[in-house]
Amino acid sequence: MKISYQPVPHGPGQHAPFSVVEATVASAHAAMRDGTLTARQLASRCLDRIAAYDQRGPALRSILQVHPQALEQADRIDAIAARHSQQPAGPLQGIPVLVKDNIECAGMATTAGAECLRGNLCANDAFVIRRLREAGAIVLAKTNLHELASGGETVSTLGGQTLNPYDLTRTPGGSSGGTAAGIAVSFGVLGLGTDGVNSIRSPASANSLVGLRPTMGLISRAGLVPCGLTQDTVGPITRTVADTALMLDVIAGHDPADPVTNEGAGHIPASYAASLDRDGLKGARIGVLRHFFGGQDVHGPVNAVMQQALAIIAAQGAELVDIDDAICPDELLASTLVHHYEMERDLDAYLSRLAAGVPVKSMKDIISAGGVHPSVEGTLASAVALSGQRGEYRARMQRQQSLRQWLRDLMARHRLDALAFPHQRRLVVPVGETQAERNGVLASATGFPAIVIPAGFSAPDRNAPQGVPVGLEFFGLPFTEPVLLRLAFSAEQALLARRAPHSTPPLE
Repeated sequence: MKISYQPVPHGPGQHAPFSVVEATVASAHAAMRDGTLTARQLASRCLDRIAAYDQRGPALRSILQVHPQALEQADRIDAIAARHSQQPAGPLQGIPVLVKDNIECAGMATTAGAECLRGNLCANDAFVIRRLREAGAIVLAKTNLHELASGGETVSTLGGQTLNPYDLTRTPGGSSGGTAAGIAVSFGVLGLGTDGVNSIRSPASANSLVGLRPTMGLISRAGLVPCGLTQDTVGPITRTVADTALMLDVIAGHDPADPVTNEGAGHIPASYAASLDRDGLKGARIGVLRHFFGGQDVHGPVNAVMQQALAIIAAQGAELVDIDDAICPDELLASTLVHHYEMERDLDAYLSRLAAGVPVKSMKDIISAGGVHPSVEGTLASAVALSGQRGEYRARMQRQQSLRQWLRDLMARHRLDALAFPHQRRLVVPVGETQAERNGVLASATGFPAIVIPAGFSAPDRNAPQGVPVGLEFFGLPFTEPVLLRLAFSAEQALLARRAPHSTPPLE
């Protein structure tokens, strides 16, 4: 999809010593308070980077559309700030956000990367977008994704193949790879993705980022193009754990339009950010799932990073408990997931309410129209066939329930605060290959929370001069996001593994 934004030269007196590269909410707000940064300047500099690097330069192809009123949004926020003596009036005031393009934003098309949804112009914001705007955030752009959020490589008919900024021959993970690649290269400060199986945590792992899949029921899915609502959820993709916590403080909450949020309403603390503690690993008991590590040569780069990362975590006072129970992620993938059984039902329900100008009203319409990316043709055909298999669907739902109880028992027996493992047993795959050996199934099959943080990088090579990012996943029991954030923040501060990619240097 063509991006209409063109960079606007900064006028006299508008330059400031603030660099958008690796900016955080805290650093941006500090600059706004001392008068060296405005919301318009911050948004403009992000847009300059999009113009320089998304379709040109390394041509990452992470952005599908820039919000046409992004700078007007920023001007309104600056006017509010002036009335408050430059003090941020909202927790995310003036912060540019990249939004995966399967989440509805008023005034923009919600396409899920599909040509047949190009005209799906939304009049209303999804619940999470409304929450972000109320907190002062700026919806800067919509990002590419694996078409219909139904794959792990982030390729679509509208956006093409998004590239990994650390190794331009590799995929960025998926399906939220456009958001992740954009946040990795500072096209925005905060990112919003969705996760049905691995789709927030996979691209976070592959782009040296933090990605949180929340407990099912903590965040509303209203306004989401669904793949299967038993597993679909929404969550942050950011460069730091602190920014993930700040974002969660804003978007978590009850929404009458999504009844599953009734489950989470009583479990939201006054502040997720308050759980961050540099010493949060001291005394923690963390189970290391050894069956979630590979044992072949191809797994060596990830295992080397994980071995070093776990040693550093142990040095911070955490007790690591090896868990050798024979739980196999590939078997769970094959036997517990239900999204393809639900996809036709839930996607049809979404499509049926779209405006008359949208040419498809069902999954069968999409298949009949043709033109979807080849990587999703088989998925759609399979989903139609599986939608009628009620017996196997019920069996899988029962296996999910059994897995929940097994994990509760495991963690109680070993007195664990969390489980830990590499999100992906091998490095994120090259362009043209199908994503392999990801471990995100525990959270997606149970609805339990998990967070990925940067663990380190593989050895540098010709295509990846910094190496390829490797992510560490912490997994917990329902509504233990404060525990996971505490552990993740402490580990992040000890590992200091996050690096900006060399492929998109500062413009300032």
